[in-house]
Amino acid sequence: MSRINTNIPSMVAARILNTQNERLATSLQRLSTGMRINSGKDDPAGLIASEALRNEKAAIQAAITNVGRANNVVAVAEGGLVEINKLLTELEDLIDRSANEAGISEDERNANQLEMDAILDSINRIANSTEFQGRKLLSGELAYNTSGVTGNSNLSNVTINGAKIPSSGSRSVVVEVTGSAQVGTLVYSGSATSSGNVTIEITGNYGADTLSFASGTGISDVATAVNQSKEVTGVSALASGSNMYFYSTSYGSTQFVSVQAIDGTFTVTGGDAGDTKDYGSDATATINGTSAITDGLTASMRNASLSVDMELSASFGTAIGTTTFYILGGGADFAIAPAVSLGGMESLGISSVSTGNLGSGSVGYLSSLATGQSNALTSGNYSTAQRIVRESQDLVSKLRGRLGAFQKDTLETTANSLRVTLENTSAAESMIRDTDFALETSTLTKAQIMVQSATNTLRLANAQPQQVLALLG
Repeated sequence: MSRINTNIPSMVAARILNTQNERLATSLQRLSTGMRINSGKDDPAGLIASEALRNEKAAIQAAITNVGRANNVVAVAEGGLVEINKLLTELEDLIDRSANEAGISEDERNANQLEMDAILDSINRIANSTEFQGRKLLSGELAYNTSGVTGNSNLSNVTINGAKIPSSGSRSVVVEVTGSAQVGTLVYSGSATSSGNVTIEITGNYGADTLSFASGTGISDVATAVNQSKEVTGVSALASGSNMYFYSTSYGSTQFVSVQAIDGTFTVTGGDAGDTKDYGSDATATINGTSAITDGLTASMRNASLSVDMELSASFGTAIGTTTFYILGGGADFAIAPAVSLGGMESLGISSVSTGNLGSGSVGYLSSLATGQSNALTSGNYSTAQRIVRESQDLVSKLRGRLGAFQKDTLETTANSLRVTLENTSAAESMIRDTDFALETSTLTKAQIMVQSATNTLRLANAQPQQVLALLG
């Protein structure tokens, strides 16, 4: 080295020292922050991927929180329904004891009616006071809004359990009856009973009754006697011309009518396989093109976007035809998926469980059991009152079961799935962004050694021009 103005070895050593210092600083930063990517220059592609994963993690965590909140809402609603179930059981007990007319006094029956009135008031109070953060859960506030149901003579008791409705949109529901419902039917041919006394046993879904007739009794008188026992047997009769028809009082494959002669001759026809017993048949229908689950005149449909129950009118369910109504909105929408979309929503409808809504149009509603109403204890309609209570119990129990299924099979399974997804997403984000301490500490050690080496090299490079001074001696 014979030049001193420009020390090239020193410049090279300084550049290398700066590079090693930068590497040392990078290792120290990664070890101190615990992250491999602290800025975009560390790994541009990795930064983009990890930020996307961070967004997914935030969405998954929010969905898990939403599932927990949804579970709380459903639990509060079910808590109110538990109490209503208990009150309905008490109503059943009061009606059954009051039906024992010869065994209780009028004062006791009146006391039972007072207790029934208090129970009905309690049911209404629970329906109107069960709420979560100010939103009433059992008053009908979480029911769906519809158009074309009220005033529709073809449908009644339409219950929408769940429906996914586009924002600011609606969903049409097309009900088409493709096969008519039937009642059990038997036919007696003749204008009067045959010669000689006859005793027949009438059996239906409610029970059996035995009726006796003198020789030659007209079929209109026989029909009148059968209809007087209709509440006992579940069988009605109609005399038309020279024939008398026996009908089950309800439609469906589980409904039947049976007429047998116990004494004398009384021959009926039209039974299944020629027997003295005939079953009805269920309506067949489609709802939005999907085959409905039917039971008599009741039709239900379940799929991912719509769950609905309804009762077809007798005129509609026994003929071929179509009717349409619309779901405009309402219900309870729960966002339980990371992606905020209609597919990630679960919708739940909870109809009012007040006394004016429990029961059915064909049997009656719970409110009719109050003092002064048609099925109060003073009316003597004990069997009707019992059927109303049992139908109400069935409605409440089904609603509880539906809420329980929603908790168990939708919310809990979704939460479990989301937790696993969160674990895997966190692992993927950690793999990209977090510091591997084992690798980084070895890198740090290497960088420290290289910095020390570059420093010594720079010192030697700076000392080397001093050798030129020897030439000046």
